[in-house]
Amino acid sequence: MSDAENFLYGDRNVVNNPMAQADWATKKLVWIPSEKLGFEAASVKEEQGEECLVELVDSGRKVKVNKDDIQKMNPPKFSKVEDMAELTCLNEASVLHNLKERYYSGLIYTYSGLFCVVINPYKYLPIYTDNIVEMYKGKKRHEMPPHIYAITDTAYRSMMQDREDQSILCTGESGAGKTENTKKVIQYLAHVASSFKSKKDQDSVFFCQGELEKQLLQANPILEAFGNAKTVKNDNSSRFGKFIRINFDVNGYIVGANIETYLLEKSRAIRQAKEERSFHIFYYLLSGAGEKMRSDLCLEDYSKYNFLPSGHMTIPGQQDDDLFNETMDAFQIMGIPEEERMGLLKVVAAVLQLGNMTFKNERHTDQASMPDDTAAQKVCHLMGMNVTDFTRAILSPRIKVGRDYVQKAQTQEQAEFAVAALAKASYERMFRWLVMRINKALDKTKRQGASFIGILDIAGFEIFELNSFEQLCINYTNEKLQQLFNHTMFIMEQEEYQREGIEWSFIDFGLDLQPCIDLIEKPTSPPGVLALLDEECWFPKATDKSFVEKVVQEQGSNPKFQKPKKLKDDIDFCIIHYAGKVGYKADAWLMKNMDPLNECVATLLNQSTDKVVADLWRDVDRIVSLDKVAGISDSHGAFKPRKGMFRTVGQLYKEQLGNLMTTLRNTNPNFVRCIIPNHEKKAGKLESHLVLDQLRCNGVLEGIRICRQGFPNRIVFQEFRQRYEILTPNAIPKGFMDGKQACVLMIKALELDPNLFRIGQSKVFFRAGVLAHLEEERDMKVTDVIIGFQALCRGFVARKAFAKRQQQLTAMKVIQRNCAAYLKLRNWQWWRLFTKVKPLLQVTRQEEEMQAKEEEMLKVKERWQQAEQQLHEFENKQQQLNAEKLALQEQLQAETELCAEAEEMRARLATRKQELEDILHDLEARVEEEEERVTQLQTERKKMQQNITELEQQLDEEEGARQKLQLEKVTMDAKLKKIEEDVMLLDDQNNKLNKEKKLLEDRVSEFTTNLAEEEEKSKSLQKLKNKHEAMITDLEDRLRKEEKQRQELEKNRRKLEGDSTELHDQMADLQAQINELKAQLAKKEEELLAALARVEEEAAAKNMAQKKIRELEAQISELQEDLELEKQARTKAEKNRRDLGEELEALKTELEDTQDSTAAQQELRTKREMEVTQLKKTLEEEAKLYEQQMADMRQKHNQAFDEINEQLEQAKRNKVSVEKAKQALESEWNELQIELKTLTQGKGDSEHRRKKAEAQVQELQVKLGESDRQRQELADKGSKMQSELENLNTLLNESESKSTKASKDFSSVTSQLQDAQELLQEETRQKLAFTTRLRQMEDEQNNMRELLEEEEESKKNVEKQLSALQSQMTELKKKLEQESTTMEGVEEGRKRVQRELDSVAQQLEEKTAAYDKLDKTKIRLQQELDDLMLDQDHLRQIVSNLEKKQRKFDQMLAEEKTISTQYAEERDRAEAEAREKETRVLTLTRDLETMTDLKDELDRANKMLKAEMEDLVSSKDDVGKNVHELERSKRGMEQQLEEMRVQLEELEDELQATEDAKLRLEVNMQAMKAQFDRDLQARDEQGEERRKQLVRQVREMEVELEDERRQRSQALSAKKKLELDLGELETQIDFANKGRDEALKQLKKLQAQMKEQMRELDELRLSRDEALSEAKENERKVKAMEADTMQLQEDLATAERVKRQAQTERDELQDEINTYNSKNTLMAEEKRRLEARISQLEEDLEEEQINTDMVNDRLKRTTLQSEQLTTELSAERSTSQRLEGVRSQLDRQNKDLKLKLQELEGTVKSKYKSTIAAMEAKMAQLEEQLDAESKERQQASRLARRTDKKLKEVMLQVDDERRNTEQYKDQADKLNTRMRQLKRQLEEAEEEVTRANAYRRKLQRELDDATESADAMNREVSTLKSKLR
Repeated sequence: MSDAENFLYGDRNVVNNPMAQADWATKKLVWIPSEKLGFEAASVKEEQGEECLVELVDSGRKVKVNKDDIQKMNPPKFSKVEDMAELTCLNEASVLHNLKERYYSGLIYTYSGLFCVVINPYKYLPIYTDNIVEMYKGKKRHEMPPHIYAITDTAYRSMMQDREDQSILCTGESGAGKTENTKKVIQYLAHVASSFKSKKDQDSVFFCQGELEKQLLQANPILEAFGNAKTVKNDNSSRFGKFIRINFDVNGYIVGANIETYLLEKSRAIRQAKEERSFHIFYYLLSGAGEKMRSDLCLEDYSKYNFLPSGHMTIPGQQDDDLFNETMDAFQIMGIPEEERMGLLKVVAAVLQLGNMTFKNERHTDQASMPDDTAAQKVCHLMGMNVTDFTRAILSPRIKVGRDYVQKAQTQEQAEFAVAALAKASYERMFRWLVMRINKALDKTKRQGASFIGILDIAGFEIFELNSFEQLCINYTNEKLQQLFNHTMFIMEQEEYQREGIEWSFIDFGLDLQPCIDLIEKPTSPPGVLALLDEECWFPKATDKSFVEKVVQEQGSNPKFQKPKKLKDDIDFCIIHYAGKVGYKADAWLMKNMDPLNECVATLLNQSTDKVVADLWRDVDRIVSLDKVAGISDSHGAFKPRKGMFRTVGQLYKEQLGNLMTTLRNTNPNFVRCIIPNHEKKAGKLESHLVLDQLRCNGVLEGIRICRQGFPNRIVFQEFRQRYEILTPNAIPKGFMDGKQACVLMIKALELDPNLFRIGQSKVFFRAGVLAHLEEERDMKVTDVIIGFQALCRGFVARKAFAKRQQQLTAMKVIQRNCAAYLKLRNWQWWRLFTKVKPLLQVTRQEEEMQAKEEEMLKVKERWQQAEQQLHEFENKQQQLNAEKLALQEQLQAETELCAEAEEMRARLATRKQELEDILHDLEARVEEEEERVTQLQTERKKMQQNITELEQQLDEEEGARQKLQLEKVTMDAKLKKIEEDVMLLDDQNNKLNKEKKLLEDRVSEFTTNLAEEEEKSKSLQKLKNKHEAMITDLEDRLRKEEKQRQELEKNRRKLEGDSTELHDQMADLQAQINELKAQLAKKEEELLAALARVEEEAAAKNMAQKKIRELEAQISELQEDLELEKQARTKAEKNRRDLGEELEALKTELEDTQDSTAAQQELRTKREMEVTQLKKTLEEEAKLYEQQMADMRQKHNQAFDEINEQLEQAKRNKVSVEKAKQALESEWNELQIELKTLTQGKGDSEHRRKKAEAQVQELQVKLGESDRQRQELADKGSKMQSELENLNTLLNESESKSTKASKDFSSVTSQLQDAQELLQEETRQKLAFTTRLRQMEDEQNNMRELLEEEEESKKNVEKQLSALQSQMTELKKKLEQESTTMEGVEEGRKRVQRELDSVAQQLEEKTAAYDKLDKTKIRLQQELDDLMLDQDHLRQIVSNLEKKQRKFDQMLAEEKTISTQYAEERDRAEAEAREKETRVLTLTRDLETMTDLKDELDRANKMLKAEMEDLVSSKDDVGKNVHELERSKRGMEQQLEEMRVQLEELEDELQATEDAKLRLEVNMQAMKAQFDRDLQARDEQGEERRKQLVRQVREMEVELEDERRQRSQALSAKKKLELDLGELETQIDFANKGRDEALKQLKKLQAQMKEQMRELDELRLSRDEALSEAKENERKVKAMEADTMQLQEDLATAERVKRQAQTERDELQDEINTYNSKNTLMAEEKRRLEARISQLEEDLEEEQINTDMVNDRLKRTTLQSEQLTTELSAERSTSQRLEGVRSQLDRQNKDLKLKLQELEGTVKSKYKSTIAAMEAKMAQLEEQLDAESKERQQASRLARRTDKKLKEVMLQVDDERRNTEQYKDQADKLNTRMRQLKRQLEEAEEEVTRANAYRRKLQRELDDATESADAMNREVSTLKSKLR
């Protein structure tokens, strides 16, 4: 047994211990109470009135005990019983003893009726692994040992079968293991009912990070972190109760979950007992938070928090920082965002900071003040409040007095109470909010739950020294749960008794607990405890004392209520629960019930800036304020608040419990009771009193009390009769009798009281203790029988010894008498004379004696002849009997074969029926799923249509905005034109002014003759020239720098190009390596095939060698036994030889002593010598005869052995021929299967396309009918088309029916699996292609963004150029101010500015066009992305369908494997039988050889003795010898002769036995041969039948194909009209060819994997001698992979065929449609238009249905783009305004310059024109060079980016290839696991074969026994022969 089985099943050998049974029966063992152990075992010695004298079993001490305290002990038969309801003595002691024994044996789970009792082991047990889950999966409760998995599985199965909601109620004390058991329940359900194994609806995919099962399992760490804490009893104690509701759909998969919590111990957040911790989250946060988080949350050291008085208390084996990371990961898996997480942690940190707020009273007043407000500031920072408002709300809150609000000063105690209440309330609200958030995460699916399983984890009954309000709530809950248990037990008992037809007065034990529940919860007449508590809470002046007085006054007369006996007691009142009497102390019950809070602080928290805090305190209206508790009120009477103001804790919990109980009553409950064995947390220790208290509190003993009221012990009729029939030996008559009648007769004979039993339909029901009484009587009866048997045996032995003693006495008397006579006659002379004469007298009688002996010899010969005749007759009879026996055996075998065939047929039919039923169920489930999907799709379609309308509205709005922008652009253009006209007017005015200026200059020129001014002007111009030259040098330096940067960029570009060429070279090298590896793979495949053949041969040789080793070991054991027998025989022979040698030496000595002899003696001597010679002759003749017989026997044996060998060789040849025939048949079968696959695939595709065509035709018909209602002619044509289509549908339906017939005979599941594999591979390829396309799209998007960035950069460059131009303009202004330039230069500058303005406007237009292009490309990319998502979802649906098909194929594969294993078992049996026969023949030959060797040794010994006799005779002297001594020697010789004859007879018997064995072997061989021939014939017939069936099916399929071809040939008339459609089909074919190319690529990858596996195989060959098993597994892997590759190749071929067939079918259908379309061209055009419109609408619908989120993102992006465009427009407007300002400035400057120019025109016209033109030309050249350099730089950057993208793409491709390799490795691992499973199945099959062989050997032994009985007859004949001789 494994470790897990030891902890599940235990050791049941103790149960069947006869010593324990005898002790129990003889000692009258009972249980007596004990202070230490609870109960001790004792034996009853005396009964003294009401007391009994009892002897303790362990100590032997005698004690007097009252009879009422004694409890009966169960018989040892019930030791370690799995269900304690089966105990015949149901009492506390027996229950405790059974639990204790099971716990010490490692069995922690025990049933007690409906309960499953669990005792905490305080150590890890290996009974929760996946193997154990699989072991309990789908098993019934009574089939497996007790376990939490068995309870969960029964709940799950009953939910699935009965469609009834289930619940599992786990209760117990803290530390008993409730939470762990609930975890195990959730783990089991997540494993059994996980939804990812099945088809996933695309609508119900969980959008969170993890799947639902992960989230369900990860909800526990979060709840444990926030709701669990370390207590004295338990390191991870749940300080709240929870009810986890897991919802399942119709198929039994998890679709959601919901958690409800009860009674959180919120006071633990502010205070804890010694050696206890607060909630785990405080310690996790302080240990695991990082530096940033610590600063954000204002965290400090443990010692600085008043709410953590014990500091950093660690839990052994637990790291708080690691657990903090785990809880954060769990938050992430649950999908809780970072913002909400930080909000939760802020609340936790704020609770800690609230404990650090200190208050003290002021000196002269009681008003509290806060000396240090740092903690308050931290709290306000964390909770999002104002510090001053918070401190004011705590120290002097506003309280309503009447209609006004008054600020009331708080004392120190009141302030501290308010802060503590605030901390508790904050933590409680945060915990409730967290549970609500988890429920929201767990309930995101859209699938509706059909049923649910609820798991209740709540504290059990609690009885402490001081019990408060929390204990009352917990005990009230347990009272309700116990009432539920009693009620369900009553219902189950009632159903059991009704099923068995037993009359019993039914008692609903749930009503027993109603008085106690009414005492607690009853609202009126009289009100219960909770109602009175709520009533007291309404009164302002009520106290806890007044509440107690009212409770005593109202409930004092209740039998379940008791007052305290003493006034000084710590308790206020007592309630008698079902578990015992509990005293309650009512201190602060009113405060706990109202749970008051500071209303001002609550409103502040409601208005917090933190979202999480504000959400926590959103229901401020329902809280109880402190002013109500303080009793501040205008009225002195009762305080009656408004409706809905607040509800007390008792009311809320009562309502919550009521809802829980209604849900539990509507479910089928399963009860789990957890028990603490000890408080030290030690494994293997159990404190009896502690366990008994928990059994009482848990209701286990209450359930046993209910059991005792009825008939708890039930026993089946057959078992009752078998066990207790010994008590009524003559009650049941001989012959057959029904079990019920027999039990009735037995019970009548037992004379039981009718009230003690009931007889049902299948069981006998007994009261408690009746079976123990019957067991006692049975033990007494058995002991009486055994005592009588022992007495008979002892009497027989004693009589035998007495007879032996009597014989010894008579023998001693005879010896004494003879000795006395001899002593008297010894010295008498006459006696001496008599002794000497007597021998002489006998000599004369020798002749008479010889005659008498001859006569006796004649008589013996006659008898011998008669015996031989009888022997021949017996042998003939025996042969006849053997022949008859063989005939009967053959008949039996034939009949058994017929029975086996019938059984096989029945099993096949049953499996077929089961398969059909499974298919039906699957189809029904699929129909339901499809209906659900249709409804969902319809709803989504409506939603999508609404979204489309909204999007269209938004698009219209955007179009309107765009038109507005265009209008604004037009207006701007108009403004620009106006400005240009204004500029023209200004130019005209300037010309006029210039003319006037010329006139004035003519006048001024006469007066301006001063040369000094001109020289100064020339100097200033030279200065300007120098400045310009410096600027030119700067520009040249910048040019050089730009050239250097350009050179560097070119270097980088060359490097990147070199890298890209290297990468291309590497790719080419990789391609060459791939080709080389392909060639190597082909070689390796050939080597692999050869190696596989070798490995198979070696495996076969190994198996043969192992079998031979086993046979040789058996032979060795047999030979060792024979050797031991031979050694014994040899020792006996040596002893005989020694005795004979001693006798011969004695004879020699006597011959030497006796030298005196007479002539008579010499004559006697001669006669004796003659006799000796005669005897020698006779011996030699007999020896020769014996040798001849032995030679004949050897020849016969050799001939028989050769014949057997020939028969075996023939059998082997026949076997080889049969195997060849079988292989040929299998190959034919495989070929036929392939053909069938292709046919069925073609049919399936044609059906699919036909359905699509039908759907399209129907839609077109509907639309045509709607559009052409006015035209009756068109409607008639449409009806004709419909009729023709219906004819086609009928034809197709007929073909479908035929195909279904064919599919029934041969399932096409294998082809579906292959298709599934292909589609999976195609899906992976398409996924990879889609990912690459997505990446390309992203790259294109990035390119477009880069282009945008480049455009923006160019825009910035233009702006820079504008700024440069402006600076140039300013410089020109300065020049014009300094110099008197001509008007022509000014006009040229103005024109240049105008050109630049025009170029800027053109650039603006180009940019707007580029933006439009970018928008279009963006839309196109978005559409492509949407198409890709559609394709991906379609592929997911296909994969889910294929998974279903794969399951069906797995079922078919399993059936085929069972059939193949049956054939393999039959073959192995035949081989094993042949081997056994061979071993039998070999053993018999060895026995013969050993017998012959024995005979040879005996002959040699005989010859040696003869030689010694001859030597003795020759060594005799002629001296006469004593007659007496010669007589003695003669007697010795006669004895030797007799011994030799006996040995000869034994050898003859052994020879006869060998001959019989040989005959038996020949008969068995003939029978085996006949059976083998029959098996071969049967298999040949089966193969022929299968082949015939396949041929018939192929013929039928050919006939169907011919029919279809005829139908298609009729429809090929209009094929030419479909050239347009053919073009579309060609595109589809190209797409399919691409898919095929991708499949070939996948094949190449598979071949690469095959190479890797070949390398692994080479390594395995090297280590083959060390690990043959691993080699086999790898070979099987390789075979599977080769088979997969072959299947893929075949699937490719079949796919091509199917494509061709589909093309032809589609062509035919479209031809038919086009023939109808050709009748009306107008209809055809409308149809095409409608089809295009329909396809567009369908695409739009699908896009909108699947990608609503994508559309929203697109809208957001468009809005962002519109915002960007508006910002850019505003920027452009600002630039245009700026340009207008510049232009106005220029106009002003023009005017100024015109005035100056009039003065300077004449002087400086000819001088500086050339210099300015040269400077401008240089500037233009430099600008052109700068532009060229910038363009080249941009091109280089683009090239660099492209090379980077190419590198990224290459890296992505490499990563994809790595992922593919990892996927294939995972597939290989899965195949390995599958092969291991198959290996295990093979090993199990081999074990079954060995069992069958053992059974066959048993039968062979019985046959051997029968043959031995026949041999016994032969032996009797041989004994008769010996007697006759």
